[in-house]
Amino acid sequence: MTTTLPAPAARTAPAPSRPVHGAPLRDVVTMSRREARRSLRSIDGLITAFALPVLIMTVFVVIFGGAISGGSGDYIDYVVPGVLIMCLGMNSATAAVGVAQDMTTGTIDRFKTLPIFGPSALWGHVIASVVRNLASAAVVLLVALAYGFGPGAALGDWLGFVAFAVLSVLTFTWISVAFGLVLSVEASMSVNMIFLFVPYLSSGFVQVETMPDWLHGFAENQPFTPIIESVRGLLMGAPDAGTIVTACIWLVGFLVASIVVGGVLYRRRTAR
Repeated sequence: MTTTLPAPAARTAPAPSRPVHGAPLRDVVTMSRREARRSLRSIDGLITAFALPVLIMTVFVVIFGGAISGGSGDYIDYVVPGVLIMCLGMNSATAAVGVAQDMTTGTIDRFKTLPIFGPSALWGHVIASVVRNLASAAVVLLVALAYGFGPGAALGDWLGFVAFAVLSVLTFTWISVAFGLVLSVEASMSVNMIFLFVPYLSSGFVQVETMPDWLHGFAENQPFTPIIESVRGLLMGAPDAGTIVTACIWLVGFLVASIVVGGVLYRRRTAR
């Protein structure tokens, strides 16, 4: 009589453990610290953030100021807001280079293997940019005061200016992040040209009425004009609610669109 032994039960492979993600806020703070340390180690980044804005301020106030104002000395009060917004935009544009480097050097691929909040790398660039730009704006204002800038802002106006500056930097940086997700490192370096040249075609440095007639329509209706005029009103203690609302509509619209586009692009790039 032959006894048939039962077949051994098939072994079931254990299900792969899914990484447990940490707290998103903690991951964003960690990535912000990483980006801040990288900024401090970059000589080019420090020059762009602090030395270049001072040089631009010096050129417009010391070299061009007398000719533009006719020697009255009032031009510095007019030009400081334009210089501030230009410099905030140029400094924010460095995020495009940082994101492009992360995407092309394999850094993001390494982050994908870690149990972290996925977009924290992008938010790290954004938060570090806000801190860096606020410090840069403080330096520009101190230099402007040394050159004779006379703001008439009260405490509430200064608080409004800081809040408006933060909103502006958030918007400019997220625009730069979106570009950095699709451009090469070399191409992303040209993003700062948007913030370097477009403000010239606004009321930031000369009144729109002094421009050629065919430029009036663009200069009056492009986003940098209400943004700069809002900063000018806040710093001089005479904010215009309508101008600020228009500027905030532009900024919030671009911010939301950039976050949405950046999120979609990031998911597509990291899903490969």
